[in-house]
Amino acid sequence: MIFTLLIAAFLAPTVPVQAQAPDVDLVSAAAEAPASAADLRGAHVTGWAAGSLRMRRRFFDAMTDAGFNAVVVALKDSDGRVFVPGVALAERQGAYVAAIPDLPGLARDIKGRGFYAIARIAVFKDDHMARARPDLAVRFPDGRVWEGDNGTAWLDPYLSETRDYAVEVASRAAAAGFDEIQFDYIRFPSDGKTRLCRYARKDSTPETEAAALKEFLAQARGALRPLGVKLSLCIFGLTTSVDSGMGIGQRLAEMASYVDYVSPMMYPSHYAKGEYGLKSPNRQPYLTIRRGIADALARLGPQGGKLRPYLQDFSLGVRYTPAHVRSQIRAAEELGVRGWILWNPQNRYAWSAIQAGPIVRLRSRAPSADALGEEPPR
Repeated sequence: MIFTLLIAAFLAPTVPVQAQAPDVDLVSAAAEAPASAADLRGAHVTGWAAGSLRMRRRFFDAMTDAGFNAVVVALKDSDGRVFVPGVALAERQGAYVAAIPDLPGLARDIKGRGFYAIARIAVFKDDHMARARPDLAVRFPDGRVWEGDNGTAWLDPYLSETRDYAVEVASRAAAAGFDEIQFDYIRFPSDGKTRLCRYARKDSTPETEAAALKEFLAQARGALRPLGVKLSLCIFGLTTSVDSGMGIGQRLAEMASYVDYVSPMMYPSHYAKGEYGLKSPNRQPYLTIRRGIADALARLGPQGGKLRPYLQDFSLGVRYTPAHVRSQIRAAEELGVRGWILWNPQNRYAWSAIQAGPIVRLRSRAPSADALGEEPPR
């Protein structure tokens, strides 16, 4: 199946907040999730914004007004910056940044607002650590650190030390009081000259790649479940419809069996023209999401209750409006998937898409242009 992955680079501030990070006791303070995954309405916020009292208060106020009940905070970004204190490797290699001066305080603030607290941790896409520790990186055949099309380096998913690193970050996030750990970039590289990637395992194949990712998830589950947190993962949107591993090791149903929730990143802008037979998936968000969700439910079978997709609330190629966002939510909810998370890398959300009231099933009449997924008139 033809697909493309378009990556928008949104740069966060490079000057960290100057503050002393507190010690973190390895004691879980996990809370109960919303009644079920079907009731979760979440939004993602960067670690930089979450670390600013002024910015997060404004963000949380908007979430409350719009009826959200969950927030996802980036605690380890794909550039390698870590916002969780006390991780020895991160501090030794300069990856830790004190953007969130009081991590337990942030978790308390989130839950004090009545929100479910999710910590997002990027795993193998880690430019900083791959360059600081080339022995842990994916390499070119000549031994140099491999880089993708955007110049980003990756950690080798086969190495135990790279897996241990992510688990330690997650454990300390759980100890700080987050209710759920959400792993992102649990995959092999996808962009660039991937045929030149060299790993610790010389006989790397699609099967060994898929197995390596499942081994990591099994390790993480064993380490984190005793801390009382839920586990989830982000995964390519097209894994809902393609079960080959897509050259990155991700197989939806197999990976879902290790976690509580799975979140395909189903951004219509990331689907090639012609995908699902649609002329322009980016301009047809309703149909794109509906077809992807239908495939996901079929592929997950009895695990369908774990499905909690990321939906697009940013513009890339097409100017997205609240109507575009709402059409994606409606497509998911009409198929019984009422739990979802919105993504905007700049923390700018179309809150009015949710404030518009309950999302109901379409009546049996000719659907509107928006229902068909066409771009609504401006």
